[in-house]
Amino acid sequence: MGTMPRPARYAALTLLAALALTGCSSSAPPPAAVSESPSASPSSPAQVCTSLVSYWAKETLMGTKWSGLDWEQKGLSNDQYAIHEDAVAAGRAEERTAGRDKALELIDRFVAQRCTEQDGATGSSENWRPPT
Repeated sequence: MGTMPRPARYAALTLLAALALTGCSSSAPPPAAVSESPSASPSSPAQVCTSLVSYWAKETLMGTKWSGLDWEQKGLSNDQYAIHEDAVAAGRAEERTAGRDKALELIDRFVAQRCTEQDGATGSSENWRPPT
């Protein structure tokens, strides 16, 4: 394969730098919590699903800058995206009757239940691989 030509290498490095800087934006997803214990086991698929889907569903409900990304850009599997869409619909209905705070709480509960029921909802993602 060989080395990339200089302009392609420069473009790739520029893109990586831009992506890194974009990650510093206040509306970007929050960084994952870091465990103090080196022996802590990784999060379960259901916990990862809940964190990811809940975050994006709430961003969509609030209409933030990044909420318009597609499911792949958000890092969701097909099944997780289905949960996302159902959670957003339920959140919007709750927001109309009980307000935004209650809608955001509902999204957390709804997503946690569905992600747990579907053990992380990763089965339909062709790119997902189990942790090693």
